[in-house]
Amino acid sequence: MKSAYQKYKNTSVQSASREKLLLMLYEGAIRFVKQAIKACDERNIADRGMYIGRAYDIILELNNTLDHEVGGEIATRLEQLYMFMTEQLTQANISGEKKNLEDVLRLLTTLHSGWKEAIENLKKGEVVNK
Repeated sequence: MKSAYQKYKNTSVQSASREKLLLMLYEGAIRFVKQAIKACDERNIADRGMYIGRAYDIILELNNTLDHEVGGEIATRLEQLYMFMTEQLTQANISGEKKNLEDVLRLLTTLHSGWKEAIENLKKGEVVNK
């Protein structure tokens, strides 16, 4: 039987807007990379691999949702960043070095902040135009 928290979490994801889902994906990837860094510090290879795998899956999902027809150059640049991040995660998983994870964390944090600001500006623009 699902816990109340799990039911709440499922409902919040299912009812979220596309913009909110995007931010949630970034937040999840950031959380998993931070957990992988912690696992590196603790020399916990199993947890490191699990958390890197989860972050990797999220980044692949972000890449798969890119619309190159609509996004054009931005979508291409994001794809390049996502591929770079997946390479860094793979290297971190193989080597156990947390520098690769820290590089991915910086990129994810920067992208999350940029998307969050863009979404806020879009919402402000929608309110002004109404």
